Order: sequence, then C-alpha cells, then structure tokens
Amino acid sequence: MTNLSEPPDGIHGYHGSNVAVRTLMIVFTSIALYNAVELFILLFLTFTTYRGLYFWSLLLSVVLGVVPHAIGYLLELFSLAPVWVSLTISTIGFYVMVPGQSVVLYSRLHLVVNSNKVLRFVRWLIFVDAVILLIPTTVLTFYTAYAPSPPVIRGYNVMERLQLAWFCAQEFAISGIYITETVRLLSLMPERGSRRTRIMYELLAINLVIVLLDICLLVTEYIGFYALQTTLKSMVYSIKLKLEFAVLGKLVTLVQNHRSRSQPTSSEHEEYPGFVDPTQFTSDVTHAIPLESRSKGRRGWNTMSVESLPISERRIRPSTQSTDDDSRTPP
Repeated sequence: MTNLSEPPDGIHGYHGSNVAVRTLMIVFTSIALYNAVELFILLFLTFTTYRGLYFWSLLLSVVLGVVPHAIGYLLELFSLAPVWVSLTISTIGFYVMVPGQSVVLYSRLHLVVNSNKVLRFVRWLIFVDAVILLIPTTVLTFYTAYAPSPPVIRGYNVMERLQLAWFCAQEFAISGIYITETVRLLSLMPERGSRRTRIMYELLAINLVIVLLDICLLVTEYIGFYALQTTLKSMVYSIKLKLEFAVLGKLVTLVQNHRSRSQPTSSEHEEYPGFVDPTQFTSDVTHAIPLESRSKGRRGWNTMSVESLPISERRIRPSTQSTDDDSRTPP
C-alpha cells in the first residue's frame, strides 16, 4: 500500500515508464467503451417501449456513466486535456455510473422481494450513500489537483478507498438480497427439471462474478495502483451492467412462468358462465348422456308424482283438475 500522504500517481497524468501499465489502461478503456456501445445497441433492440426505472437507469449508466468515466480518465492519465476538463468529465461519469449500478440492481428487486420495508431500505440506502460519499470525494479530488497539502492529500486517499469499499459493500448487500430471494422463489416452485436448475445456477453464477469483479477492483485500489484501477473501474462496471442486463431477462422469464402456473388461465375462466361453480359438479357435463341411459331413466308424465317436484313446479294437471271438478259437481 502506498503512503497516504503522497498524491496518487495519475491525478496529473501518468508519468511512469511501465509500458505494461500503459497498455493495460488502453485495453481496459477500450473494453469499457466497446461494452457500452454494445449494450446501448442491445437496449434499443430489446425494449419495445422506452420507459421504466430499469431501462432508464441502465441507459444513463451506460451513456452518462461508463462512457464519460472512461474517456475522462483516459484524457487525464495521458494528459490529453486540461486537468479541470478531464476531472469534470470523469466525475460526471462516476456520479452516474457507480450509483446507477445500484439503481439497476434495485430496479429489478421488486420481482423477487414482496416486502415494502426492504425495498424502501434499499432505496434510501442508495440515496444517502450517494450524498455522503460523492460530494466529499469530489471536493477532495479538486483540492488535491489544484491546492494540494498533506491533510488534503491524506483525506483524499482515505476517502477514495472508503467510498469504493462502501459502494462495493452496498452492491454486495443488494446482490445478497437478490440471491436469497431468488433461491427462495425457486424452492417454492412446484416443477422440477433441468431448466429450473440451470436458471438457478446461471443467476447465482452471474452474481458471483459481479462480487469477484468488485473484489478485484478493491484489491487494485488498496495496493496503490491508482492509474490502473481508474481505467479498470470503467471496464468492471461495463461488464457488470451487461451481466445485469442478462440477469433481468432470466428473472422476468422465471417470475412470469411462476405466476402463469399459479393462476388459472383465461380459457379456464371462460369455460363456464360466471354464475356456474364448476367445483359443485358431480358428473361430466362436457359430454351428453348416452341414449340408452336416458331412455331407461325416462318416465312418463302420468307416472310422475307431484310430490316429487319442487313446490314452484307443482301444478295440477288438466286431466286431474277436470276429474276433480266433475266429482265435486252436485248431481
């Protein structure tokens, strides 16, 4: 770990002679920009309606997050623009990219979490962390670039490591909630099969990769490779956004299949009229009774007893009525 009282190597441009580090910075930036362009195209090819928290958080994280962050630090590290220009561009990208990643995670959390308390907690966690971490880091960054002093430099180095670790822990927490609730949802599904198992392991593997990427980013930051971790950060977040894009598709399909199996279809509702309760049927009403059975069980009108009929159906037959009237007529 480098001395916290020394300014990071790269805030005024990378002046090292290590060709491998320069090559890696260019490679990381190129991968980040490629992933951003690819994800931008996939978004507009996949979504038919451009609305919703997930769509806009993912779109803004790519366009106003990954792209400015990668370009800003490329300009800064290779001294291709004034310091204030590169710092402003990279700071705007950082503001949108890092909290935006958490918003992307939050936007699909309601698919597996039914607790409003959990959703409200995650929402406030993202907002409060963004305020208390981004503003001090931005102030210390510009002070370190234009008015460096030992306390300011030390404060910047501490705050840079603290905010990165805290944002990673925040994403760990949200991913942990997602993994726990997804496993619970899968365990409640009655069907068993290879597709169900495959989806479960794919979701868990993708989230595990996200956690490992954050750990790599933390290690690079804490061993003092400032120039390398700033470009690595853009690449890591671009990969995480692409993985989250794949996760949402799997999760939406899984939840929709679960709900379609747990609810009756429209054809089942429309098979009988609304006033008919199919659960009260004691025989098959979808097929006619055979002719032999109907002829054997049929009785003539004269053989039926009036007492066997309901009260509303009891009417005196005409023949019986005339006979009774004749019997009551005096001779």
